[in-house]
Amino acid sequence: MRLRVLDLFSCAGGAAMGYHRVGFAVDGCDIVDRPRYPFAYHRGDALEYLADLITSGDIERYGLVHASPPCQAGCTLTVGTNASQGWGASHVDLVAATRVLLQASGLPYVMEQPNGRAEIRKDLRLCGEMFGLGVLRHRNFELGRWATAQPAHPPHRGYVRGHRHGVHRNGPYVAAYGNGGGKATVPEMQRAMGITWTDVREELTEAIPPDYTQWIGHAFLTARQEVFA
Repeated sequence: MRLRVLDLFSCAGGAAMGYHRVGFAVDGCDIVDRPRYPFAYHRGDALEYLADLITSGDIERYGLVHASPPCQAGCTLTVGTNASQGWGASHVDLVAATRVLLQASGLPYVMEQPNGRAEIRKDLRLCGEMFGLGVLRHRNFELGRWATAQPAHPPHRGYVRGHRHGVHRNGPYVAAYGNGGGKATVPEMQRAMGITWTDVREELTEAIPPDYTQWIGHAFLTARQEVFA
């Protein structure tokens, strides 16, 4: 039987596609419609959905849970921009609440956040350069009930293209967030991250490249085989 992964806060399925490539069956859940999500999908509050699955026992259908809760409250870009501009907008932080339910599920889990102030364990840190991608997109992952070694982080090959602090630089990576200032176009983001099934800018700017979870999924299956060997 194929292992099934529950993909919470799924957005358009960047994480999901990586697990799929390793051989997982994938079920997604997000608060808004995601018609381009390429796998089975439930629209609803991710934490309420997870709590219902735990209560009903249906969580036993899954072998792994992946969660990418909203990150704006702790994201380096958001925090830094707010501070520099004197903005005080508040953002929801669901990391702690997500962790409580992930632990209650009794399953191995992966929780993802960008670099910044998000209070997660940085059990694993991945970067686009590890996979030869056209984005850097550093992401941290907390691993629950399983572990794997941190892969080597190769040196970056140059700058991220665009304007920053009044200076324009060229480089091998594109800025897959925001608009203006030399930020990537939608086709550039698609090529840089290997995401072809959505052309919605908001979905692309929030996505993680499938290569990340393809690597994680393979590492999880390897760790699982070692446990049962």
